[in-house]
Amino acid sequence: MTTYSVRSGDTLSGLAQRFSTSVSSLQKTNHIANANLIRVGQRLTVPDGFQAAPSKAGSYTVRSGDTLSGIAGRHGTTVGALAKANHIANPNKIYVGQRLTIPGAGGGAAPVTSKPPPSSGGASYTVRSGDTLSGIAGRYGTTVGALQQANHIADPNKIQVGQKLTIPGRTGGSGGTSKPPPSTGGVGGTPGTSSGKGGVTVAQLRRIMPNLSQAKAEQYLPHLNKAMAEANINTPRRKEMFLAQLAHESGELRYMEEIASGAAYEGRKDLGNTQPGDGKRYKGRGPIQLTGRANYRAAGRALGIDLEGHPERAKDPDVAFRIAGWYWQSRNLNSYADAGNFREVTRRINGGYNGLASREMYYRRAQDVLG
Repeated sequence: MTTYSVRSGDTLSGLAQRFSTSVSSLQKTNHIANANLIRVGQRLTVPDGFQAAPSKAGSYTVRSGDTLSGIAGRHGTTVGALAKANHIANPNKIYVGQRLTIPGAGGGAAPVTSKPPPSSGGASYTVRSGDTLSGIAGRYGTTVGALQQANHIADPNKIQVGQKLTIPGRTGGSGGTSKPPPSTGGVGGTPGTSSGKGGVTVAQLRRIMPNLSQAKAEQYLPHLNKAMAEANINTPRRKEMFLAQLAHESGELRYMEEIASGAAYEGRKDLGNTQPGDGKRYKGRGPIQLTGRANYRAAGRALGIDLEGHPERAKDPDVAFRIAGWYWQSRNLNSYADAGNFREVTRRINGGYNGLASREMYYRRAQDVLG
């Protein structure tokens, strides 16, 4: 084990990735109750790498909450290499118990290199406000380590707006593009259609939330389906619990911004509201209301969006549903959904059991529709 002193801008998820461990392992080792609350100067004990080394057989068994990008990052490979080695057509679709071959690992794994090849065409990306190296890596199907190596970056938390990055393993054709590659998961297709195991249809959504208009359902569906795919909410039980909680929290997707002014949150240091006006600026937004400067910062870093600088974006559908998915996954709620523990899902979202009867009503309705 080693120790690390928290610096300004650090997040527990970022440290977990840097040290090849997990957020939950860092929390357990350091007795941290809230993964979003660490302080500058805090001394953390870093546990031994979590699945950092490949197993003897060069394989890994998928656990609840895993994503292909997370597994790739832990094993020093890429999403593309994992998908190719395991014949995975849609990288958003892996399942608990699935055994994956880790390319480049020992024990008979396919001789695919675990490091992305150097760029042959000089593809590049210009850093924008709100970008993180992990966010850029995820968009381009590479790893933070590969980006660091290709761009001689010592500290992955220190990139600058306007900085030009070489994207390893991508050909340049047009001399480099700042646009990420298209999604391979097919989520967010034509309104009224399902997007595979991770999606629902307009008709299903409106049966669960009967007060949601057809127009709103069609507007929100692509973003909702994309968020569920990103967060691995891809089984009936996970979707039922997720949609039930969203239905209650947002009044059937009627409210994407808290009605109150947010003044009640002024000065709430537990929410990171340390600047004058933070209460109103970082009021609750999104279908699972994101509240407080610290939470906006954490969500923004995880998603590669400058939510701290532009908090109003948290109510826009393309961002709001991704935040809900991030919140769900960051609290490992898929594992409780898999276990059928709706009360614990409620407690971890609400902090208690406020509105439990309403939540359970939506849950039963979702079970009828999706079960």
